[in-house]
Amino acid sequence: MYTLHGKTSPKEELLKQHASLVKKIAYQLKAKLPASVDIDDLIQAGMMGLLDASNRYEDNHGAQFETYAAQRIRGSMIDELRRADWLPRSVRKNMRDVESAVHLLEQKLGRPPTEGELARELNLSMDDFQGMLDDCSGHQLIYYEDFSEQDSGDHFLDRYQSDDSGDPLKALLSSDFREALIEAIEALPEREKILMGLYYEQEMNLKDIGAIMSVSESRVCQLHTQAVARLRAKLKEKLWTGAV
Repeated sequence: MYTLHGKTSPKEELLKQHASLVKKIAYQLKAKLPASVDIDDLIQAGMMGLLDASNRYEDNHGAQFETYAAQRIRGSMIDELRRADWLPRSVRKNMRDVESAVHLLEQKLGRPPTEGELARELNLSMDDFQGMLDDCSGHQLIYYEDFSEQDSGDHFLDRYQSDDSGDPLKALLSSDFREALIEAIEALPEREKILMGLYYEQEMNLKDIGAIMSVSESRVCQLHTQAVARLRAKLKEKLWTGAV
C-alpha cells in the first residue's frame, strides 16, 4: 500500500499507482447494481474522485493515502449514480411494497413467508411477482436513508453526504448491528441463506451460484432480491426502533 510522506511523489505517478483501486471499487459497486449501470461511467467518476483525493490529501491526517482515496473514489461514484438516477422511483416503491409484505406476513405467520404467500399478499400472480423481483435487482442491504426518517420516499442517494451527521458507518460497525444481521440471515429460508453465503462470503457470481443450486442465473437474481427484502424488513425495523 502506497503512502504519501513529504509529498515527494508526482501527482501523475500517484494517479497511475492507484488506478487499479478505482477499478476494484467500481467492480465491487457494479456487482450490486442493475445491468444498465455502465462500468466505464463508474470508473471515470472514480478517477475524478482519485484526482480530488490527490489534491486534498495531507499526510498529517494520519491515514495512508489509499484509505483516504478509497472514500473519495466511492463518493464520486455515488454522486454519478445520483445524477444518473439509476433506480426508478417506481422500482424503489415496489421494493418497499415487498419489504412491507414480508414484515406483515412474518408478524402474522410467525415465520418467513413463502414466495407464493408474498405474491398473494401483493395481489400478484407468481409470474408478475417474480418479474417484480427481477425489476428490483440491484437493491442494497442497507441504504443511507435507512438511518433517517421512515417512509420519506426520498432517493437514498439524495441524502448521501460526506459529513458525519448521524454517523451511519459507526452504526453499521456496532456489535449490535452485526448481531442483528447474523440473526436475520439465520432466519432466512435455507435456500436463500445458502445463496447469500455463496454471494457475499464466497464472492461467487450469479451464474456460478445458479450452477451449484441447479437454477438459472435469472432465478438466482430473483432469490437474491427476495432475500435482501427479507433482511431489510428485519434490519430496518431495528434501525427505526433504535435496537441497533
